[in-house]
This record gives sequence, C-alpha cells and structure tokens, in this order.
Amino acid sequence: MKASVLFVKSLESAGVKYIFGLPGEENLALLDAIRKSSIRFITTRDEQAAVFMAATVGRLTGKVGVALSTLGPGATNLVTGVAYAQLGAMPLLVITGQKPIKKSKQGKFQVIDVVGMMKPITKMAVTIISADRIPTTVYQAVRMAELERPGAVHIELPEDIAEEESDSEPIILERVRRPIPDQKIIDKVLQAVETAKSPVIVIGASANRKLVRNQLRSFINKTGIPFATTQMGKGVEDESSDLYIGTTALSDQDYVHAALDKADLLIMVGHDIVEKPPTLAHKHKKYIHINFYPADIDEVYSPNIEVVGDISHSLWAMTEQIKLQPWDSESLLAYRKPLLKDISSKDNNLEFPIKPQRFVSDLRKVMPKDGILSLDNGMYKLWLARNYPAYEQNSVLLDNALATMGAGLPVGMAAKLLNHDKKVIVVAGDGGFVMNLADLATAKELKLDLVIIVLKDNGYGMIKWKQGDMNLADFGLDFTNPDFVKLAESFGATGIRIDRTEDFVPTLKTAMNSPGIHIIDLPIDYSENKQLSHSKLKAKIESEKEH
Repeated sequence: MKASVLFVKSLESAGVKYIFGLPGEENLALLDAIRKSSIRFITTRDEQAAVFMAATVGRLTGKVGVALSTLGPGATNLVTGVAYAQLGAMPLLVITGQKPIKKSKQGKFQVIDVVGMMKPITKMAVTIISADRIPTTVYQAVRMAELERPGAVHIELPEDIAEEESDSEPIILERVRRPIPDQKIIDKVLQAVETAKSPVIVIGASANRKLVRNQLRSFINKTGIPFATTQMGKGVEDESSDLYIGTTALSDQDYVHAALDKADLLIMVGHDIVEKPPTLAHKHKKYIHINFYPADIDEVYSPNIEVVGDISHSLWAMTEQIKLQPWDSESLLAYRKPLLKDISSKDNNLEFPIKPQRFVSDLRKVMPKDGILSLDNGMYKLWLARNYPAYEQNSVLLDNALATMGAGLPVGMAAKLLNHDKKVIVVAGDGGFVMNLADLATAKELKLDLVIIVLKDNGYGMIKWKQGDMNLADFGLDFTNPDFVKLAESFGATGIRIDRTEDFVPTLKTAMNSPGIHIIDLPIDYSENKQLSHSKLKAKIESEKEH
C-alpha cells in the first residue's frame, strides 16, 4: 500500500481516535489517507492549540494523543506543546512533514533540522527514510510515548517517502503490564510506616495518571493516615475528606507545609520532582518513594526507600499487610482548621473587583462534583490549587511542570471533546487567554459547550506579585485589553461583563446551563496576593501554634 496509507493504518492499529493539526503541502498525501480512515481530523487555527489538545487527550486517556504540522514554521510552533507534554508526562506523538529527502526540489526553502530540534525535548525523534520502516517506527514511537514515564515523541515523514509503496503491514500494539515490587521492599516499607510516629501521605502527579484511587482510598481508610497533594496530584483522593490537610500550592510557609514539617515520615505516592515540590529537604525525615519508576534524586528529594512498580499493586500489598499503630494524626490535622478558616476568610466579601478567595469559593459552589476546570497559568492557579477542593480525579487540569501560559483554552476544548456529558470551565488570565484566542473559532466549529472565565487585572499578575515581593518598582508588566464582550461576539460566542461581585454566581450558573461558548469578563483584585506572602503566612502559623 501507499506509505501515507500505511502510516495512518499504523496509527489506527495503535488506537488513535483523533489527530489535531494544521497541515501543509508536505503532508497532503498523509491528510488524504486520514480522510479515508476512522480517525477524526480536527483542524486548528494554530499548531500550538493542536499540540496542547493532543497532549490533553494523552493526559486524560493514557493513550497517545497526536498532533500534525508541516515543516519549518509549523514544526517550530509545536515546540512549546511538545515541552509541555514531555515535562508533564503526557503521551504525545507529533508528526511533521518535510521536503523530499532523496531529491531536492526547492533547495533549503523552509528546511531546518526539525528532528535535531525535537530530540532534547522528546523521548524519541526520528525521520522515516523508507516506507517499509513505518510500521515498526510508529509502533515504537507510540510504545515509548505511553510507557512510564510517559512523554512526547516525534516522527518526521518526508514528502517523497509518503508517496512510496510498501508490502509491510501495521503492527498491533500490545499493552505491557507494569511490573510489581517484590515482597522484601514491601516489608521494608511496612516497617518504616509501622514504626513512624506521625506519617503523612503526599499524592503527586503520577498517581493522577492511572486508576490508583481505589487502592489509595483503601489504604487511607484503613490506616487513617492524613494526606496532602501536590498541584498535579489534586483529585486523586476526594479532598472533602477529613483526612485531607491541603495542597502544596506554594513552595513553603503555608499550613500544609507546617504539617509536613511536623511529620516524621512522608509517603510520597507518585511524586515527580518536575513539579515545584514542597520543601522536603529535612535531614531528620524519612521518605518513601512509591512510583512506576525510580526517584530522580535532587537536593530537595532524596528518598530513603524506593518502591518501584505498579502503584496500585504497591498500595494494595501495603493495605493487606499493615499492622495498625497509634499514629499521631491529630497534631498534623490540627493545621487543617486554621487553613480552612484562612481559605474562607473572604467567602462573603462583596467588594469589587472580586477577591480571589471569593472567586474560588463561588466557583466551587457552582461547579458540579465531576465538573472539569482547565486552568491557564497565572496567579489564580495558586489560589485555585490552594483553596479549591477537588473531588474527582482529573477534575482540575493544571500545568505545574512547564507552567506555560496559553494552554488553558485548548486543554479545556480537548477535555470537553472527550467529556460531552460534563461541565467544563476554562479559567484564564487576561494575559494567557489572548495568547491562543484564535482557536475560539475551532471551539465554535466543534460545537463545544464551554464557559471561559477571563480574570482581568490588565497585567501579568503573578510576576507583578513576585516583583512586589522583591521590593522592586512596578514596571514592564501592565497592558490594555480588548473589549472581551465584543471579542466574544465576533467569534459567535456570548460575552458577559461582570460589574458587581454578587452577579458572578448567577451569571456563571446561566452560562454553564446554556449551549455554546460563554466568555465571562471578571475583574479581579490581586492586591490580595500579599496574603500569600511567606512572611504573612509564617506569622499566622506561628500565632496558631501559640494558641
């Protein structure tokens, strides 16, 4: 068969359902093969949106998401999304076109070394030099992308190779069972937990990728050991639990860190040091690393015991065999009450622009338990990670790895595409939202029901917070915004501007329960960011200790 057809059939054999992209003339044979296949092709307005959407498919399904671009500028536009998937451990395959490699037609026009560019930010990057190599190359790429630790892979398909003929056949992708840890290491873990005085569980990103919730819940319920989460570990366990201490949204000096400081053993379930970690470099503590792969040792993370293998099986074995002890959980959970008090401090505040605490509280009241939040990157991400309890797995999609602006909208689009029956809300700052707003047109064409909340402060709020915290002059971070209501209307969406804090909840309820795309322009008062400064929080925690 024709190489381009063989390539697409190989993707079908790997279970690919969607390809997102913006093709060029070098991929036209491949595009025509996709047209005749079972794979749905979704044309985006920018390659960056395509790769963010593909990465989100990988993140939510565990199976490779696929993005397509042409050569040159199309390929360079993929780079941020590729890095996003690689650093965030999301299975992603990007396919790029290239000029003929056997006979030059146009010299070096648009030609750069795309494979060389992709190699440092992928698990694998190759050029296909023969049609006969397509089945094994696609098989290996998908396998590499999906195996722990997941990430990005890249295949370059030159225009002339795509036109070749081959007698090869697609390879059916066989799922690989993850290894399980041996009994000796389980015994060592149990001894450490059973002899600890104040253990605490910290749930990280890897636990959110697989179905570990049932086994984790069984372990928590049996032992009564409190738990905290990293930002990307939110929702693995229900955060309405009385054993939930909090999320490490800040680097240190918050109530959750005070509890971690007090603990003598941290059970790190699925922790990945790519996340900005909680402060863990305490010499007197023990750390147990439970993950699919060995720990990446760093100054801030050096576990004493490593349990490498399937997380669910490790937790099951621990639950079955652990001997319950009189652990001191109360001293750790004592920090939960003042944290909740701090979080709810502005719940009923009617000042306008809206306070971040009030915004998060209102959002949680309106959002269904299984609703999905897609967060762009900005100051609100810290407020939401800290103050917004997640009840279901992957119900808060945030990026605490590459932490790139501009991803919120395409990630929300992909989440809605995969979850038609769930409410999906995108939360973006006015800076990040404008970066990828062209693909509002794609959302409209896909007939997605989507609510986008644009938090408006006319500046890059998080960096302004850092600037102020360093006692530097306010400089270089302000901008003016378009009229978001008119902008929404120009894309065929509904735009609403909020002028009073008390109008936000009814507006959000109406938007969530109406078809189409709704963009809510919500001014926010980020002067509250100073409440998250380390000195203020440290003073509050010390005051609580005295009482």
